[in-house]
Amino acid sequence: MNEEPQSIHVEEKLLNKLLGTGHFFNSVVMVEVGGKSIRTLAKDVAFHPVSDRPLHADFLRVSEHASVTVAVPVRFENEAASPGLKKGGVLNVVRHDVELIVDAAEIPEDVVVDLTGFEVGDSIHISAVKLPKGAKAAIDDRDFTIATIVAPSALKSAEGGEGEDEAEATAE
Repeated sequence: MNEEPQSIHVEEKLLNKLLGTGHFFNSVVMVEVGGKSIRTLAKDVAFHPVSDRPLHADFLRVSEHASVTVAVPVRFENEAASPGLKKGGVLNVVRHDVELIVDAAEIPEDVVVDLTGFEVGDSIHISAVKLPKGAKAAIDDRDFTIATIVAPSALKSAEGGEGEDEAEATAE
């Protein structure tokens, strides 16, 4: 699809509605140009620096089964089945979305991370996540972390607090 870029007008209300869906940048948007429907992916939106109103949007033409790279939101499930979270651990999300290489016709709405069995101190890496059919991580040179389960700060400060009291006593 080596066609020249075209200028189109998108109603601000419609663009705001699409932006508000939460998955605008990983959804195929059909754009009508000259009576033809063109399959596109949103690539960028420029906003007014003061009013935050959208000023400009860039769309990329894609064929139906083209391989595309998109940022897909991460969704966590089965918190109740995680012993670490049951014991008071906190889910520390490192990546809120993951870049995937997928078929343009099969872009997933989200990547589901199952928290079943994870303990305090565990890290959840991309290799532990079941990716949607046909999808692969865009970063494939390392096993990056998506989230960790950490001890709550109240427990950390209680453990560290004993040493602080001793330090104050010796300083007097």
